[in-house]
Amino acid sequence: MSKRELNNRIEYMVLCIGDFALQHAMTPSEAFAFLERYRGLSFLDECYDVEHTQSVQRVVDDMSEVCMRNGGVFA
Repeated sequence: MSKRELNNRIEYMVLCIGDFALQHAMTPSEAFAFLERYRGLSFLDECYDVEHTQSVQRVVDDMSEVCMRNGGVFA
């Protein structure tokens, strides 16, 4: 993976974490910890090639679903 591709992936993940935080009334730090704990970040990394072609809202919904399947509960 080139440096540019890596930077693009990181920027996209930061964007998705930020939108996830907004949707679930979390701080970005809380969202990161939640996504890490319930495998939302692993999902996004593993499925990046497909997910980055979707809307950010769709990706946030997908990450939310993955987290719920792995025990995550939203207040």
